[in-house]
Amino acid sequence: MGSTRVNFRLPVNLVEKADVAAEITHKNRTETVIEALQEYLNEVEDDDQFKEAVVELYLDDRISFDVLKEFIGRQDAESVRASKAILEQGVDLAEL
Repeated sequence: MGSTRVNFRLPVNLVEKADVAAEITHKNRTETVIEALQEYLNEVEDDDQFKEAVVELYLDDRISFDVLKEFIGRQDAESVRASKAILEQGVDLAEL
């Protein structure tokens, strides 16, 4: 798994808390923030409304199939992709 450098601002108190957590758990700040973000994403991924919103982003061509697959799983993503193809074929036929 690759990584990407990200530059963003955080409130000072949040950085201080992350630093304390990192020291206590013998990790660095980056590891602590990654774990917190992963935990948050795991939590929202279980929400049906969130999943529906992710599917809508895919259907609107705002995210890739690979991103869709990361959020809803391969099997469900394949079903959505197949449905999208059928819908697009219907639009193409209607335009004829």
